[in-house]
Amino acid sequence: MSDLLVLCYHAVSPTWPAALSVTPEALDRQLGGLARRGYRGARFTDALRAPDAGRTVVVTFDDNYRSVLELAKPILDRYAMPGTLFVPTDWVDDPRPMRWPGIDRWLGTEHEDELHALGWDELAGLQRDGWEIGSHTRSHPHLTQVDDDAALREELEGSKATIEERLGVPCTSLAYPYGDADARVERATAAAGYEAAGTIPRKLPEPRPLAWPRAPIFHDDGPLRARIKLSPLARAVRASRAMAPLERARIALSRA
Repeated sequence: MSDLLVLCYHAVSPTWPAALSVTPEALDRQLGGLARRGYRGARFTDALRAPDAGRTVVVTFDDNYRSVLELAKPILDRYAMPGTLFVPTDWVDDPRPMRWPGIDRWLGTEHEDELHALGWDELAGLQRDGWEIGSHTRSHPHLTQVDDDAALREELEGSKATIEERLGVPCTSLAYPYGDADARVERATAAAGYEAAGTIPRKLPEPRPLAWPRAPIFHDDGPLRARIKLSPLARAVRASRAMAPLERARIALSRA
């Protein structure tokens, strides 16, 4: 029976307590457990183009933190898993720490160095080692809040063109910053020429190539919670109709 699991990580650090950072030990435990359960690694676009009949895991990383190369890649190599890295192209080769709402709180702290991005030469090295380099737009905005159509096209088409120019291969995939997309953004993504795009939904919708649900793993996901997120049964429950009233209740409470 086919089982395609797409994971979403960001940074890897033994000390950074940010929600989007996991420790090397946690990443090793999670990927090692999947490998022992028979999951084989694949790149994002490849997995969506030709789903394997068995168990497949796609390990994606958003934002292009240096720790992906320095700490995550050796762990993926240990389990013969390629990675997919989604990069905001405005920050590649920029010597400054990356900054946008959500991570800018770490500027000026002891963890500021965690915000540095990989450069084009390092991304080319990852690509040569079998990784997929996808787009995370140019500047990492909430795409649904980009009201100007030309600016939305530039975020999507401009980042794709830059990756293709700098790495010399087609850029076929995108991860929506903050997992934020709607029908308008999906149409623009299709028009820009992407084949696959990843989201981070609360309820697992019916997967579509340009709205593919990923399971996010965060700093506070302990062994039990992470195992539940990785479980096929838990993913089936999240995708079921039984989740609909719970999701409506959550939204109602958040607006109260």
